[in-house]
Amino acid sequence: MKSRDIALVGILLAAGAIVRYMSLVIPGPIVANLVIAFYSLAIILVVPKISEALGIGVIAGLISALISHSIFPPANLISEPIGAVVCILVFMALKDRMKLAAPGITTFVATLASGLSFVGVVIVLLLAAPGMLAKAVTLSGFVMAVVPIVVITAVVNGIIVSMLYPAASRVLER
Repeated sequence: MKSRDIALVGILLAAGAIVRYMSLVIPGPIVANLVIAFYSLAIILVVPKISEALGIGVIAGLISALISHSIFPPANLISEPIGAVVCILVFMALKDRMKLAAPGITTFVATLASGLSFVGVVIVLLLAAPGMLAKAVTLSGFVMAVVPIVVITAVVNGIIVSMLYPAASRVLER
């Protein structure tokens, strides 16, 4: 990546972190993860190699793990790199066929990949905990409560990136 691209990624990751951190003051268990929206926007604008997208995801995972109040913040270290790699793969598949819709759809799918992998990591950890298998009802309740949040967040992130992408791409063209 060029230094300009690295700066852009850094700025967008910082913006996502600030917005996410500010959202932590809102009471309640549900906090949107706009870090995903902003790193998706960065990946869509820069179109890095897969290994570079993975690196962006690792940094996003570190940021999210540090400022998260989720059930298991370290799961972000797995879910965000997955979301970033899915983001670049989906965008590469869609960018020539669906120019206008590609950023929103890409972000939607990347958010789903990140969120559902986060839920998967938490499920594995809960099932590995002693006596947790007997509490499967609680686990299914967790899944039924969190998966709709992931889907809603994916829709919101897709809309946000769809709105930001045209202006951001024009700025980069200058």
